Amino acid sequence: MKIYTKTGDKGLTSLIGGTRVPKFHLRIECYGTVDELNSYIGLIMCQDIDAHHQKILKEIQDRLFTVGASLAADPEKSRMKIPDLHESDINLLEQEMDDMNEILPELKHFVLPGGTTVVSFCHVARCICRRAERLTVHLASESFVDEKMTIYLNRLSDYLFVLARKLNLDAKTDENIWIPRL
Repeated sequence: MKIYTKTGDKGLTSLIGGTRVPKFHLRIECYGTVDELNSYIGLIMCQDIDAHHQKILKEIQDRLFTVGASLAADPEKSRMKIPDLHESDINLLEQEMDDMNEILPELKHFVLPGGTTVVSFCHVARCICRRAERLTVHLASESFVDEKMTIYLNRLSDYLFVLARKLNLDAKTDENIWIPRL
């Protein structure tokens, strides 16, 4: 199988279901941003972090492929069976955050991105996740998007923030807090 097909050379691409759209179409922006997020999750996984976090991040990557596939499908024409996102996927993120928050110090300030390299990667991923969520909410105002997709992205950005704090704690690095100058 060749990787290059030349079918996108004129700036169009196909959704699952066969619909041809411009590469700047909102649906393409959505799943492209989810793909970018998934790449950053992979970057975080490659760092020297606890095996449990790596396992959860791998699960998140799998779920992001589900989100991306759903976003890549034309809701009017696709007949392809795409895996579903489940409440349990959202619950997993919430449980992981609850578990980490039991160990973390109380949050009393805004946290600026930074601390260690892996923590910074978490913050970049969090920002990309927020962008994916914004784009997906926009798409949902124009076309069908399973509500669990936006909920999952919302929860995932929170998870990445809490993971950043936990990885900072694991590295015994002080949080980069924001103290406003008045």
